[in-house]
Amino acid sequence: MERKYISDIKSGENVLLKGWVYELRDLAKLKFFLLRDSSGIIQCIVKDKKLMERFPELTLESVVEVKGQVKKADIKAEFARKDAEIEVSDFEIISVAEKLPIHINEKTTTTEFSTRLDYRFLDIRKPKVYAIFKIEATIMQAYREFMIKEGAMEAVFPSVISASSEGGTELFKLKYFEHNAFLSQSCQLYKQMLACSIEKVFTIFTVWRAEKHNTLRHLNESRQLDFEMAFADEFDVMEIMGKCVQYIIKKVLEVNKEELKVLEVDLKVPKMKSMTFEEVSELMKKNKIHVEKDDLTPEAEKKIGELYPDTIVFVHDWPLKGKPFYIMPKGNDLSRGFDAIYKGMELTSGGQRVHIPNILIERLTAKGLNPKNFTAYIDSFRYGAPPHAGWGMGLERLTMLMLGLENIREVVLFPRDRTRLTP
Repeated sequence: MERKYISDIKSGENVLLKGWVYELRDLAKLKFFLLRDSSGIIQCIVKDKKLMERFPELTLESVVEVKGQVKKADIKAEFARKDAEIEVSDFEIISVAEKLPIHINEKTTTTEFSTRLDYRFLDIRKPKVYAIFKIEATIMQAYREFMIKEGAMEAVFPSVISASSEGGTELFKLKYFEHNAFLSQSCQLYKQMLACSIEKVFTIFTVWRAEKHNTLRHLNESRQLDFEMAFADEFDVMEIMGKCVQYIIKKVLEVNKEELKVLEVDLKVPKMKSMTFEEVSELMKKNKIHVEKDDLTPEAEKKIGELYPDTIVFVHDWPLKGKPFYIMPKGNDLSRGFDAIYKGMELTSGGQRVHIPNILIERLTAKGLNPKNFTAYIDSFRYGAPPHAGWGMGLERLTMLMLGLENIREVVLFPRDRTRLTP
């Protein structure tokens, strides 16, 4: 008999299912267990006396093969199919699970988050955790779909670099044969080089930042959804970024209805709004929220989210001092950089880039960086470099904000932060 998945079975069928034991219920005259596979959970009822004698052999999360007939039912069990159950004619234990180090069944006592992360390969068996990562997978797929429709080419960039991508000292240093090297903070310089040759480029890139903070919103290793476009300014790529997020959320609403239901998330496609940094500063003063001269505080970002719910707010005309060396100046004090605020947090940073070598050398020097360390990057703009712009958006941060989660580690399978290097 060919194996079937729980989501595909129909009433009256005789089926062969394979999966994990999610829950056990031992009553006097009947035995029940919930079976879970990658498509869902279904209640299995054991009535046969010989099978009931073998029921104690089952343990939570044991891998089993179940044969039986699909019956119509009205099931109350959380996460399980409501319309059907299996009347078991036989079951075989494929792999016995030992006593579990964490709770998988979500009805049981909550396990500490740090312990859950120690056993993340088990933790993902929980319906709510699995739902998070199914949605995150949709986000990545939708991002690729949108970018391909936009005419962009996907590219792969190096993670080991010889100098800082964005300035600053927050770099992980490593030995590269006889040379000193670093893990990349960003693919920024490489995607610019490519955009200047092929116009539109995108990537999903892993970045490392040696920042010593240990907050609920920061990671030391994360994924960036990066985009760069030639013949464009900051306003062109702001529009593309907003449409990209809208497309991603529409796709999640279409593909992940069940997962959103499991997580009890009421997700809406966001609107778009633009404001200058000065306008935001004035608005924050009225609301008695502190704003730095060249940056927004977390409190200001949160307030923007409250004032403009379900809206991506683009803050542009950013002070030049608050932006990296590769952002194009706009006059003496302003830049062509922007931040996108969504649900009270910075989601994206981007802008028009410097494509003129002399200006780039000036900006590097102003940021205390040595232009000699960026020779290949600077020289790439000497051979027909058009104006270009782009952005980088954190995959984990987007997932966290969409799902209304507090801790960014909830959306990372195996997080890397200041205290965690395993598993």
